[in-house]
Amino acid sequence: MKLQLKDSGLLRTQAFINGEWVEGDAGERFDVLNPATGEVIAAVSSVGQAETARAVDLAEAAMTEWKKLTAAQRAEILERWHGLILENSDDLAQIMTLEQGKPLAESRGEVMYGASYLKWFAEEGKRIYGDVLPSPSDRRSIVIKQPVGVVAAITPWNFPNAMITRKAAPALAAGCAILLKPAGETPLSALALAELANRAGVPAGLFNVLPSNSSSKVGGEMTSNPKVKKLTFTGSTPIGKLLMKQCADTVKRTSMELGGNAPVIVFDDADLDQAVQGALVSKYRNSGQTCICANRLLVQEGIYDQFVEKFSAAVKDFRLGHGFDADATHGPVVSQKALADIDAIVKNAVEQGANVVTGGKPSELGNCFYEPTVLTDVNDKMSIFGEEIFGPVAPVFRFSTEEEAISMANDTEFGLAAYVYTQNLGRIWRVSEGIEYGMVGVNETAISSEVIPFGGVKESGQGREGSKYGLDDYLETKYICLGGI
Repeated sequence: MKLQLKDSGLLRTQAFINGEWVEGDAGERFDVLNPATGEVIAAVSSVGQAETARAVDLAEAAMTEWKKLTAAQRAEILERWHGLILENSDDLAQIMTLEQGKPLAESRGEVMYGASYLKWFAEEGKRIYGDVLPSPSDRRSIVIKQPVGVVAAITPWNFPNAMITRKAAPALAAGCAILLKPAGETPLSALALAELANRAGVPAGLFNVLPSNSSSKVGGEMTSNPKVKKLTFTGSTPIGKLLMKQCADTVKRTSMELGGNAPVIVFDDADLDQAVQGALVSKYRNSGQTCICANRLLVQEGIYDQFVEKFSAAVKDFRLGHGFDADATHGPVVSQKALADIDAIVKNAVEQGANVVTGGKPSELGNCFYEPTVLTDVNDKMSIFGEEIFGPVAPVFRFSTEEEAISMANDTEFGLAAYVYTQNLGRIWRVSEGIEYGMVGVNETAISSEVIPFGGVKESGQGREGSKYGLDDYLETKYICLGGI
């Protein structure tokens, strides 16, 4: 499909380093595919270790003046970037849908969500406060906060716009420079953001985009270069653990937003229609390719059959299609490998005794389309109970008591997001405090926004993104003692 962009200058295929569009040293390029059709959209420049090292040096130099600006001056530039994203939201959404596959309406929503982080941190950057501590002697003890230094960011393909601004906005607001390695599946959205950052007046060297078909070369330089002071990563837990190990030698600050195994716990006193709708939105958003999507539906036995009936009926009304198809409710998954992984999980569950209520197999639409699926007769002894599915598959588990629900929810190494549906006020508090998750939605699954602290516990990561807490990982705390007063 040919894009109908109002501004063709947003479709960039080179790396963006120090305010310039450049080819990789080796002249290599890699193909970006449309997951809905398999066609090649663009061939994008691939950079390696040497270009990354140069970008780090240039970023460090650019930070020298940037951190000296007032918070208000930095905010003015971030606000301009925010405004340009809004002005070009339709083009950005088209680019995202073409390379990622999600329906155009979802892409538009993500563009607005991504822009919100620039607006938020433009303001929060003005609220980086210090302290004057009480002193028992003729001294004054002062605490100030300073930018942590050059930041390296590695972002995923499932939200190729918002996962970038959620890191770049606080880094820049705090006075840091940032180097970004976007996912190889979705570099075009990142490069379009770089074009708009450049137009907004973000000084050269402060926001760099390093597309590559060799994650190890770029990531290896990011983790080993001592001039990089912080690494922020969104992706799988195994890769996050590897990056943390690689950062250890230079004792970098790290923040990790990793895998999830989110339960939706539906008690028998819940508003059933509300619970069904919330679970649908959470499970099948972005075709189930989100780290906080409903991965396990835990439903109390007294309403289990009713829930499955209502939930499955709604799923059967979904319509798969290309992201530009106005009638499509859900698009493809990101790649043929992703589809094969999803199908293997479903087949394994069926072999272990699960029942397919609807879906359960690849669609005939194309190599990356998987039918929205509902599985019943699943239990916590099956492998699907512990797997992050990352696809449009909803296994529905039974539980009998509140204690069993909490135990089932906590029976995972992950702890990112969880959701609870109940009308009992005491139960709301008991369960919300008893489950081991960084975020809990009560009678609500649409919990993300720029004003909340996004992040998990256990092996789902460390640190928080968004909210007033989102600046903390980009700042160092310095104590100054003034004597002889």
